[in-house]
Amino acid sequence: MNGTSRRQALKTTSCGFGYLALAGIAAEAAAAGHPNSPLAPKTPHFAPKAKRVIFLCMRGGPSHVDTFDYKPELETHAGKSPGEVEGATSQKGRKLKPSPWKFRQHGDSGLPISDLYPNLSKHADDLCLINGAHTTLPNHPQALVQLHTGQFQFVRPSVGSWVLYGLGTENQDLPGFITLKPPARLGGAQNYGSAFLPAVYQGTAIGSNGQPINQAKIGNISNGRFDAATQRSQLDLLQNANRDLLKRHDPHPELEGVIESYELAFRMQTAVPKLMDISDETAGTLKQYGINQGRTDDFGRMCLMARRFAEAGVRYIELTHEGWDQHNGLSARLEANCGATDKPIAGLIADLKQRDLLKDTLIIWSGEFGRTPAVRRDDGRDHNATGFSVWMAGGGVKGGMRYGATDDFGITAVENKFHTHDLHATTLHLLGLDHTQLTYRYAGRDFRLTDVHGNIAEDIIG
Repeated sequence: MNGTSRRQALKTTSCGFGYLALAGIAAEAAAAGHPNSPLAPKTPHFAPKAKRVIFLCMRGGPSHVDTFDYKPELETHAGKSPGEVEGATSQKGRKLKPSPWKFRQHGDSGLPISDLYPNLSKHADDLCLINGAHTTLPNHPQALVQLHTGQFQFVRPSVGSWVLYGLGTENQDLPGFITLKPPARLGGAQNYGSAFLPAVYQGTAIGSNGQPINQAKIGNISNGRFDAATQRSQLDLLQNANRDLLKRHDPHPELEGVIESYELAFRMQTAVPKLMDISDETAGTLKQYGINQGRTDDFGRMCLMARRFAEAGVRYIELTHEGWDQHNGLSARLEANCGATDKPIAGLIADLKQRDLLKDTLIIWSGEFGRTPAVRRDDGRDHNATGFSVWMAGGGVKGGMRYGATDDFGITAVENKFHTHDLHATTLHLLGLDHTQLTYRYAGRDFRLTDVHGNIAEDIIG
């Protein structure tokens, strides 16, 4: 990344010189071993609330009216067409369907959460339920790519890549952006790719859908032929040739990315497998995450790995849980999905709190959209992009609160509407980045994650 791009990326907004000076010194000290690395820690625009993000991606579109958006009016008007009920958006051929699960108030805050989440509900006072979320289109490919990149019409860098570009990473032996079992379809690598940003900022994928995470490995980082010293000599020879070429063609983002990727891969050979090996965790910790307990085992392992990555300095970590597209079989399938993720997520929150990491670790839970309160078939809900729920915890977000709302039936966001662009703007803000100033010049213009959109949800920030 050349100096011009760097200056464009991190334009300093009005903030105290003292903070910037201290942050700059800290960044330099942290990167002392690799001071010229594009992944070295960078000074944010202003004092951050969060240092890192764990994004829990529920791929398929979880039903908000069965989990986090309590709608008693659905019970009152059960079986009616929305067009027959005042205040409901007409949806031809559909009948309003109440949730089969009870909602109860939890914590001192009294947040309403359904019985599908008995363990997570114990952390109600840490959660900020964002009930007025909405997105642009109710189609999986477009909505999922927009959730990850801010755009669905064009190939753009993922959120994790923008975060890594803006802040660097705190551990030069690890990728700064890791995605566990990313979606194989519906955008594929685009969901964690760096697009026009230098290649070094793309996510490192570990595992895939359908593969148990305990069998997942990162490809091409081990060498069974040479020992470490021989590999280092071999790499030095190659890198000298690369750097000589770079001197003659500077700037050259692609070549810079190759150079850094080789170095990172060499360091990762030891660091990543060690972090993925959870055999040194206590029996109590494994139990807390639901590991070795049937349906919670796989996602529990992913959540525990996320904590280990976060603790080790990885900047952006994404975990994907598939199978939330429930057009039919809602009762059994939604209960199974929530059952597989409830205890692991609760365990993650509790573990981060116990280690004093939750305060500066932002957890985000979201699918690409929600599901319809009015149904065509009795045991299934369809796509709903006009209103759904997201929740956040930690990282400077107020706990025990509901922000925004859908209408009385959960069809459309009507209060403090929170678009995907707003989610991205708020996430960057919590990390100390001004989403309007984090830019990269490409094809003659300055691009940013939120394009020309994005409002920060100031009310949810503690």
